[in-house]
Amino acid sequence: MSSRITSSQGPGTSPMGRLRPAAGFTLIEVVLAITIFALMGGVLYGALSLGHTAVEKSEKGFNRSQMTRSIADLLATYIHSGYPYRESSQDQTIFFEGERESLTFVSAYSHAMGGRGMAVIAIEKEETDNGRARFRLTETTPVRVGADGGEGGQRSSLVIQEGVRDFQLAYLDVDGDKENWEEGWDGKERRRLPRAVRMSFIDAEGKEVRWVFPFMLAVLSQ
Repeated sequence: MSSRITSSQGPGTSPMGRLRPAAGFTLIEVVLAITIFALMGGVLYGALSLGHTAVEKSEKGFNRSQMTRSIADLLATYIHSGYPYRESSQDQTIFFEGERESLTFVSAYSHAMGGRGMAVIAIEKEETDNGRARFRLTETTPVRVGADGGEGGQRSSLVIQEGVRDFQLAYLDVDGDKENWEEGWDGKERRRLPRAVRMSFIDAEGKEVRWVFPFMLAVLSQ
């Protein structure tokens, strides 16, 4: 009995002939994928960079606002406590010299003395080389006015703002129902304090700033 071995292979075929090469990426597909990833990376980097810049600007703006608020609070404390100081009980004149770009008065608040005692407060504009200006706050204790008022004593000074423009002071005069802002105020002639001081300027960022500080003790000088 003879056996026959049969095969399903067709003529001219072999087992290796049935194997096909594995599918892969062409060079164009690889280049396209790299380009897409590069574009996505650039977009993500730009978004992250913009987000970081926005956060940085926000922090700077917040710090600047906090500084401006602190300065306004300090000035308000001094001016609210402005005192109608007289050299003697017989003297009717008040020590107060208010001009368009400077102000000197006596305050019942002294930062150097921990909030107690009186001090001579000066706020004045100083020109700088870059065409802008700064304004400075100076506190002098104890209070000495008159011929030797500028001599002796303890003096502390602080630059309130740098790089400002159009710095101006104005003083509120109230006569009955009428209110008028004036460019100057002489306590020796007026014999009383103004009701308020208005301070306006343009800061280094180009923002217009305007503060109004009332004198809480103005009624005592009437």
